Amino acid sequence: MKIKCSVFCIIILLVSSAIAIGETVSKSTSDDQLTVEVTVYNNNLGLVKDTRKVELPAGEGELWFMDVASSVIPVSVRAKSLNYPEDFTVREQNYEYDLINTDKLLDKYVGKKIKIIDWNEFQDKKDVVEAILLSNNQGQVYKINNEIYLGYPGYKVLPEIPGNLIAKPTLMWLYDNKTKKDHNLEVSYLTRDISWKADYVVVLNKDDSSADISGWVTIDNKSGAAYKDARLKLIAGEVHQVSEVSEERLMKVARAEMAAPQFEEKPFFEYHIYDLQRKTTVKDNETKQISLLEATGVKTQKEFLFYGTRNYFTMRFNEREKQKQPVNVYIKYNNSKNNNLGMPFPAGIMRLYKKDDKGSLQFIGEDKIEHTPKDEEIRLKIGEAFDVTAERVQTDYKQITTRLHESEWEITLRNHKKEDITVGIVEPLFGNWRVIDSSHPYKKVDAYTIRFDVKVPKDEEVKVKYRVKIGL
Repeated sequence: MKIKCSVFCIIILLVSSAIAIGETVSKSTSDDQLTVEVTVYNNNLGLVKDTRKVELPAGEGELWFMDVASSVIPVSVRAKSLNYPEDFTVREQNYEYDLINTDKLLDKYVGKKIKIIDWNEFQDKKDVVEAILLSNNQGQVYKINNEIYLGYPGYKVLPEIPGNLIAKPTLMWLYDNKTKKDHNLEVSYLTRDISWKADYVVVLNKDDSSADISGWVTIDNKSGAAYKDARLKLIAGEVHQVSEVSEERLMKVARAEMAAPQFEEKPFFEYHIYDLQRKTTVKDNETKQISLLEATGVKTQKEFLFYGTRNYFTMRFNEREKQKQPVNVYIKYNNSKNNNLGMPFPAGIMRLYKKDDKGSLQFIGEDKIEHTPKDEEIRLKIGEAFDVTAERVQTDYKQITTRLHESEWEITLRNHKKEDITVGIVEPLFGNWRVIDSSHPYKKVDAYTIRFDVKVPKDEEVKVKYRVKIGL
């Protein structure tokens, strides 16, 4: 009796210990969420701050923090208790991404017995067989009734899901907790596969002298997690990254608070941060668009530009061969407060539209801008002019020495439009250059560029002639 009693006591102790160990394993899902904040960067990166109310037993234990992004960067994870920071310490962290799928489930049952159900068409019934899965490497191998089958038709039925497989990516911590009160646990981590970009719509007025501009933010979330009722912030700027992401620097970028109808913009470090002034839900595998800015009556200017190339000035061309070249069309404006703007523009594509004579809006071109601060000029290449043509001909060429060249050029501009225009001729020179003679005044743009601004009346042509000497 004493022996039986001792055995019984040992069993009770083992069961009690197992229960006690089981009680120290806690789980937290998105249902426990108090707040979530997402900061999205231009370069396919996001910072998530997920705050949850978590009940933990005192002492050492294990916490499964579930419903995190599947693209999480584990080395960037940081967990802290907001209300009892001195009482909660993480001793060890694991990131479990051995998620459930067909191959992994079958891998766990290699050497074990499973059921296979197949429909018997001839007898109109289900056939159920028991099989031992011998291998799941490039196909299944089964042992059924002492025979080896290379594959077998039907549905594979497993008795249960192995305990070491999980359905969602999970952060697991071994912790030390000194209080029985609930923790407001803030978990922050970086994740890949979430990004944002800016797109703009520019509608020009009838004479191209002003425009209405609207900006949109597009967020693409493929991080493997949904962010419900999230505080959303966007970082515009090039945040440096190395092969191992610099967590400390990125954390600093994201701690700032962040003008537009919905976003509040502020400078932060060497970037700009845009803070959405309301909560929003960003679903997994979702593309979401949010209005960034609206501006009306922005003063614009249309510009016609004709560009040369450097190789013109050190070789002979056929004097009778006229080279037709396009005249490019640009729209430019100043990003200033006086021009109803003055907000830093994140990099993106600007698409331009204009109404035709029947009042229907038509697309007229697009261009990409880089991150642009306030009080800077934005210039957009729209396309090539249809009714403005340009021809270039070399009227004289001399190679004075092996390193000294002299050439003369005639550029003919024709304006078939109904109004007078000004065309800018931009000539890129090099070496030691000197304009010997010119029919029109020019200005020196920089050390190796000159520009002629030529007025061309409607339905007329203007010839610009100049002679230049180039020393190599």
